[in-house]
Amino acid sequence: MSDIQEDDLKSLLIADDDERFAERLARTMERKGFDPITAFSVEDAIRIAHQSPPQFAIVDLRLQDGSGLDIIKAIHDYSPQTRAIILTGYGNIATAVAAVKVGAIDYLPKPSDPDQIIATLLKTGDDGTLPPPPELPMTADRVRWEHIQRVYEQCDRNVSETARRLRMHRRTLQRILAKYAPND
Repeated sequence: MSDIQEDDLKSLLIADDDERFAERLARTMERKGFDPITAFSVEDAIRIAHQSPPQFAIVDLRLQDGSGLDIIKAIHDYSPQTRAIILTGYGNIATAVAAVKVGAIDYLPKPSDPDQIIATLLKTGDDGTLPPPPELPMTADRVRWEHIQRVYEQCDRNVSETARRLRMHRRTLQRILAKYAPND
C-alpha cells in the first residue's frame, strides 16, 4: 500500500448489478470515509476504471452482462496498485482462486458486513490472519433475509421461481417477503 497515501484513501468503485444493494453499500462506505462511484454493468465499470482508476474496488462476481473477474483484470491493467475485492453470493474455491489470480486481494461472501469489507480493503501485508470480527455483525436472521431478497430480485420478483430455487414452500416464502427486514 505504499503507493496510496493515508489521507487520500477515498476513491472506491462499487460494481454490482443489484442497484439497491450497490447504492446502499455506497452510502455506507461514504459514511466510512470513502468516495464511492457505482457501476451496474461490466461495461460501465471498465469505462469508469479506465477514465479514473480507483484506489479501491468492490466487485460482484456475476453481473448481468458478464463476469466481475473481467472488471478486476481491467482495473489492474489500468492501475495495478488498486486494492480490489470480489463479493459474491455464488462462492466456490475455483472462482476464489481465479479472482486472486486476476488481481483481487480477497473474496468475500454476500452479504458481508461493511466493517469486514473495509478491514479487508485496508489490510496490509500477507500475514494470513483474518481481519478482526465486526463489532456488530449481521444477525443470522438478517443474513437469511438478505439472501432471500437477493434471490427474489434475481428471479424478477417471481415468488414461485424464488421458492423453487430456495427449496421452500411458496406460501412460506410469501409470509417471509411480507415481513420487514429483521432488526440488527
